[in-house]
Amino acid sequence: MTRSDLADIYRGYIACLNRQDWPTLGQFVHDEASRNGERLGLSGYRKMLENDFLEIPDLHFNIGLLISDPPHIASRLQFDCTPKGKFLGLDVMGKRVSFAENVFYEFRGEKIWQVWSIVDKAAIQAQL
Repeated sequence: MTRSDLADIYRGYIACLNRQDWPTLGQFVHDEASRNGERLGLSGYRKMLENDFLEIPDLHFNIGLLISDPPHIASRLQFDCTPKGKFLGLDVMGKRVSFAENVFYEFRGEKIWQVWSIVDKAAIQAQL
């Protein structure tokens, strides 16, 4: 797979998330997917994302930086959203916040197999 092919697959994955097109998620996420060392599988991964959208109704994933080096993707996702209650243990309670998430993905074939993610919690704290 070329760098361009993998980047296109990733952009398709982000579009899928933004549409909340959960039946299509399996085209992008491996059945044995894990996040930060915790095996979630496709169903757990979907549940995690559905919960994110419940807690943050205006959630929208924006790619700020994308580096493709098959089988890996490095991405800096930008968010400007309004979590309803607590978020990452912080009392956001409906306040609009902007922050970034740095994410590394490892693909197996054309599907996300492993994800390592760090959210810039300090940026959120500074806005509260």
